[in-house]
Amino acid sequence: MRTLHLLGCAAPPVQYLADGIRQAQTRGWQVCVGLTPTAGGWVGADRLAALEELTGHPVRTQPRPAGLARHPWPDADAVVVAPATLNTVNSLALGLTPHQVAGTAMKAVGGTTPLVVLPCINTDLAGHPQWGRSVDVLRGVGVRVLVGDGGWVPHPPGKSPPPEEFPWGLALDALP
Repeated sequence: MRTLHLLGCAAPPVQYLADGIRQAQTRGWQVCVGLTPTAGGWVGADRLAALEELTGHPVRTQPRPAGLARHPWPDADAVVVAPATLNTVNSLALGLTPHQVAGTAMKAVGGTTPLVVLPCINTDLAGHPQWGRSVDVLRGVGVRVLVGDGGWVPHPPGKSPPPEEFPWGLALDALP
């Protein structure tokens, strides 16, 4: 069975991450979940426990502790960052690892593991000049950034589709 590292950031659809996990499992993926610390707080302890039960793996919200030789997950055959925020997309493009999600995804940026990024940002954030540069940098090294036609289309603040309608399938369709 192939292993997918599904990494979520603090955007409203992260509260529906179980939907993305189930879709991936239906497609034959074993799923391991990592969340930014803020996303972990949004999900809450009860739902984190439910995600661990659903996947059979610990949900990671922090970097591995010093002295732990390796993380507790199987190696990834693919990595998906969804929902991805402006902060995480910029971090990946700039080579920064401010949290566990960026650190985990960063290994795929320069390596051979396929990486798909499905953002969830609004038009104000997408208007920041670094956004376009970051998308271009990531696409230039082979990362599938699904924004615009065929991906997430930024909407004005408060006008995005309901978070329970987040298009998890787009990210899964982009995997090899």
